Amino acid sequence: MKKFLKAYSDVSLIKKITAALGLGIIVGLVFGDGAEVLQPLGDLLLRLLQFIILPLILFTLIVGVNQTNIGSLGRMGGKVFLYYLATSALAILVGVAIASLFNPGTGASLSGDESFDTPDNPGVIEVLMSIVPDNIITAFSELNLLGIIFTALAFGIAISYLRSTIDYHKAGEKLFQGVDALNEATLTVMKGILQYVPIGIFAIVANVVGSQGMNTLTELGKFIGVLYIAILVQLAIYIVILYFSKVEPLSFFKEARTPMVTAFVTQSSSGTLPLTLNAAHNLGLKKSLYGFSLPLGATINMDGAAIRIAVSAVFAANVINEPLSFAAVLQVVIVGTLASVGTAGVPGAGIIMIATVFAQVGLPMEAVALLTAVDVLVGMGATALNVTGDLVGTSIINKTEKRVSE
Repeated sequence: MKKFLKAYSDVSLIKKITAALGLGIIVGLVFGDGAEVLQPLGDLLLRLLQFIILPLILFTLIVGVNQTNIGSLGRMGGKVFLYYLATSALAILVGVAIASLFNPGTGASLSGDESFDTPDNPGVIEVLMSIVPDNIITAFSELNLLGIIFTALAFGIAISYLRSTIDYHKAGEKLFQGVDALNEATLTVMKGILQYVPIGIFAIVANVVGSQGMNTLTELGKFIGVLYIAILVQLAIYIVILYFSKVEPLSFFKEARTPMVTAFVTQSSSGTLPLTLNAAHNLGLKKSLYGFSLPLGATINMDGAAIRIAVSAVFAANVINEPLSFAAVLQVVIVGTLASVGTAGVPGAGIIMIATVFAQVGLPMEAVALLTAVDVLVGMGATALNVTGDLVGTSIINKTEKRVSE
């Protein structure tokens, strides 16, 4: 047994994940709905990843804050927010352009029996207010990423201040050493969880393929195809941005592929966060940067969801045979960008974003009900792009910070 475990641990993580993907597809196709028996193994992976998120963000960010100064932190924060806003708007433009080229939904029609209850959108103001939690314990228990980031920054800055004073220098140093040790312990636990990732991915893929089958894929095949083309175009844009920022794309994707595949399978940006943070560490990025840029990105930066909004809007307009006007496209870009922030951390955020934009532009809600049939297949690609966008932005900003320090 020991030899088997050693042999398993010696195989690279990406090879194990690739094998898990292939095996999961085969099992799903062969056993169909029977693959649902594997669901507990997939649920266990999601639980393990969620289990490690809180200490990983908290300790990584506190340690990171103590390795930089407040001025640098503010400068990096400004760059991160502007990047996330700009790429979300760009993603929507890409989605509209590709969808307008292929026109998904043309010839389709609503049968009249589709129904969809628009979920509540918390709105930008409520999301911004949630940054400062009224109860730290509640923020932790509800996994409010923005609240956790704020808490980590507040205590990180406080510890940094104590270390700089004469009276409390020793106390500050002891606190920092304790947090640093807890951070290393968290990373050690993370290494153990990484060994389970392929097993969980195998179970999730088998269950998804078994339950979805080919019927759903062919039902709205053109819509799915157009969306994935738009995602590939956005990935190509990332590669160009990386190249001109002097970040080696091959080296980047070598580390980024694990969180990308995991996000694709789990459909959870926040659930994949431990693997995204691990990839940033392996890329040699600044801990003080990725400690807050990646948790923030997992909450508000959704390039994949932005593309999904755009393609869905064009699809719905074609279904009712009323192509989007220039003014409507502009509305989709503005409202879609704001919606990606306004639905931060909300379950089923993709559908809420689409419903919000449809209501604003005057598109039929019945089309949202139609699109929920392929929600899983669409969400997989969108989530993978969300995570990739977070890492690309962090890598680029890290490069600019190196130039500043030189």
